[in-house]
Amino acid sequence: VSGTNPSVCVCVCVCVRTLKALAWPALSLLQDWHDVWLFRFFLNVLGYTTIIIPGYFLITYLKRINYLQTGRGIFYPVIKACVFGSETKTGLLDDVSLAPRNDADSGSSARQAFKLVFCAAGLQVSYLTWGVLQERVMTRSYGASTPEEEGEHFKDSQFLVFMNRILALTVSGLWCVLFKQPRHGAPMYKYSFASLSNVLSSWCQYEALKYISFPTQVLAKASKVIPVMLMGKIVSHKSYEYWEYLTAALISLGVSMFLLTSTADKHPSTVTTFSGVVILGGYIVFDSFTSNWQDNLFKHKMSSVQMMFGVNLFSCLFTVGSLLEQGAFFDSLAFMTRHSEFAFHAVLLSVCSACGQLFIFYTIAQFGAAVFTIIMTLRQAIAILLSCFLYGHAVTMVGGFGMAVVFLSLFLRVYARSRMKAGRKVPQPQVQKV
Repeated sequence: VSGTNPSVCVCVCVCVRTLKALAWPALSLLQDWHDVWLFRFFLNVLGYTTIIIPGYFLITYLKRINYLQTGRGIFYPVIKACVFGSETKTGLLDDVSLAPRNDADSGSSARQAFKLVFCAAGLQVSYLTWGVLQERVMTRSYGASTPEEEGEHFKDSQFLVFMNRILALTVSGLWCVLFKQPRHGAPMYKYSFASLSNVLSSWCQYEALKYISFPTQVLAKASKVIPVMLMGKIVSHKSYEYWEYLTAALISLGVSMFLLTSTADKHPSTVTTFSGVVILGGYIVFDSFTSNWQDNLFKHKMSSVQMMFGVNLFSCLFTVGSLLEQGAFFDSLAFMTRHSEFAFHAVLLSVCSACGQLFIFYTIAQFGAAVFTIIMTLRQAIAILLSCFLYGHAVTMVGGFGMAVVFLSLFLRVYARSRMKAGRKVPQPQVQKV
């Protein structure tokens, strides 16, 4: 600047360079920390607590002032539904009781066969496409015009969770409006427990694909039997038969055989492999809690679509709040605008997830949980083979034997459960008329 003392200019330049030298390592360190999955997990949980803590204090305050008896005004019905509900439990009410399988007992065999094929095809197409797209989005780059270019990787798993939940919320909301549902009984805030664990399990599911192969993840999902049983004892106080423990042990054995014989070229380092196993462990714990908590919620009078709406409502609140606080929401939208292929994959991923949930409800309502489990078990086997074919994952002979043990145990579990249910249906003695 004209007229400025040269010594002052020199001091200003030195100060600016010093600040840059000090700030650059700090920014670089922050970027390095953001690449660590544990740090991102902590940021996500911190974002969820900014919604959970105010909600907790508000619910506590409304209960303390006995708002259910003293409240009034236009907001009273909404607050009553969200905080109090009807608090009446009618026993375990599943999809079968809400939508009786009358059609399964009547009509032609050809019609029933067509419905079964329709359900199986819908589940297979929805979740096989969802699984392949999931691996494509999290493990492959976008924007590379030639194989030599590195491209750009999408890193925010939470945004994909939000995309899936917002579409599922829309579909379930429209379903509840268009079709008659039972009168809702559970307080809405109780969905937040299952929603939080569901969001965290979904985040772990996406994040694990950065550190572990898709076939390993699918088989780890198949090993959820023991954690679900243990969580059921803790949350729901359930008891299990001996054959359930046997099949659970066989499933764990088969998964261990596959994991221990995985080839080293899929995982560049021991740390990476350990990170993938830890994230998968988090997924199994959170997902086990989700299913058992939802089982408890079904003791209130509700349909599965109402459950789908309640859980996805809180999931959208948690994820969009956390994304906005981290500034990742608009960054992910910018990534979508830069890469139209990613936008198409993200939307298709959400459509498959929402449609898959509807096919789950319809299959259980028409044919029961046993047939549904068989279809989904086949889906897991086909998903592994499809991923190995598309992405070149290697499976050793011992690993293949472990896969066979896993799926054989699953079918044995379904068979034993169906035989036990059939044994409970004791025919009533005929009364002879005189």
